[in-house]
Amino acid sequence: MSHHVIKMPDLGEGIAEVELVAWHVKVGDAVTEDQVLADVMTDKATVEIPSPVAGKVASLGGEVGEVLAVGAELISIETDADAGIDADGKSPGNASAPAAGKQSTSGPAPAATNQSGTSPSPGPRPDPTPAPASTKATRKAAAADSSAQQAASPKTAAPGARAIASPAVRARAWELGIDLSDVDASGTAGRVMQSDLDAHAERGGPRRAAASKSEAAPPRRAPSTPGATEQIKIIGLRRRIAQKMQDSKRRIPHYAYVEEVDVTELEALRAQLNQRFGAQRGRLTLLPLLIRAMVLAIPEFPMVNAWFDDEAGVLTQHQSVHMGVATQTDAGLMVPVLRDAQHGDLWSNAAEIARLADAARSGKAVRDELTGSTITLTSLGKLGGIVSTPVINSPEVAIVGVNKMVERPVVRGGVIVVRQMMNLSSSFDHRVVDGAKAAAFIQRIRETLEHPALLFVE
Repeated sequence: MSHHVIKMPDLGEGIAEVELVAWHVKVGDAVTEDQVLADVMTDKATVEIPSPVAGKVASLGGEVGEVLAVGAELISIETDADAGIDADGKSPGNASAPAAGKQSTSGPAPAATNQSGTSPSPGPRPDPTPAPASTKATRKAAAADSSAQQAASPKTAAPGARAIASPAVRARAWELGIDLSDVDASGTAGRVMQSDLDAHAERGGPRRAAASKSEAAPPRRAPSTPGATEQIKIIGLRRRIAQKMQDSKRRIPHYAYVEEVDVTELEALRAQLNQRFGAQRGRLTLLPLLIRAMVLAIPEFPMVNAWFDDEAGVLTQHQSVHMGVATQTDAGLMVPVLRDAQHGDLWSNAAEIARLADAARSGKAVRDELTGSTITLTSLGKLGGIVSTPVINSPEVAIVGVNKMVERPVVRGGVIVVRQMMNLSSSFDHRVVDGAKAAAFIQRIRETLEHPALLFVE
């Protein structure tokens, strides 16, 4: 027997440490080559770590929620270098024993979940020790037999067994009302993939009882125990959010500015555009119109579309507007990025916003789609309230918040009329954006929104 030590791989771009957010195996489990062992998180993106070898789990290098440095031991797998491990993780009985004590060390290629929900497999890796010809034949036969079986029939979880799936797949299955144990799995070792959920839904496969809100029975409250408490460990995305919010509030002196906007004419324009072009180009929400107004105002106020490195004392102003669009997901708040918003028209930006939001909520968003924003727009939709105090998405220096739209009586030309009103609640980094500049920026946005013909004037 030998132990294959898998170290935390270098995920690139200066990442020195990652958080362990899920184990898919435990000590004593048999694993196959390419089977996903763990999920780790960095910069709000979850990365799957596959196994480069087959064998049995000897030890785990950390607990869920623990932060591991690149190069730290992630997991140790006990392998039978001479006899090999068949597709079921069992050693053939007629194989000879290898030399004991030989140890190999490697870091597997991380399998970052891509937009299709599938995980690329790492390339073939050499065995730690040469195997005799008879053993190689045994391995090939076992692999061929396993491949044939997998091709012949997709795997489903055994009755009572917990299906193998990533957190993103589990979250999406819950949203769709699908029981993972009913899904035919195409992934390695019976792992359910995003594509398997799509196929199951298209076939009209069985779903959980009372999956829709209209069908679901009111939840019963468990009887409370006086003095009882529950401790919940803050890990994964929730911990990343907590750390980022704490850092932003501690380091950035926030300057808040609130202004009301009459959006009556803007809403009339939006209704006309949707009536005329909705079927061909897609329906517009308020967000692409707000983004257009911000894009038109930014050239006059370039200091708001910037990053501030307070340690180096450098403000980096950006020519391109990479708009972060704060999106609430079941896992927590994410900020997918609409890149080069200044080049998109209303409909192309609307389509990209919808795609990014869907990718974030389904767990399919990749790291590049969640990083690099230069200014952020946040909206609570119908829950928007009257005023909010959004937290700046560091290292950015500005965030524009949208409150809900309501009908209110206002005075126009000495007459009280009913208008559709909405507040913009924004925050600025007061170290680099003066209050007067911040106010003027919001006033320029207000002017454009209240006279929506200006949206189409460069």
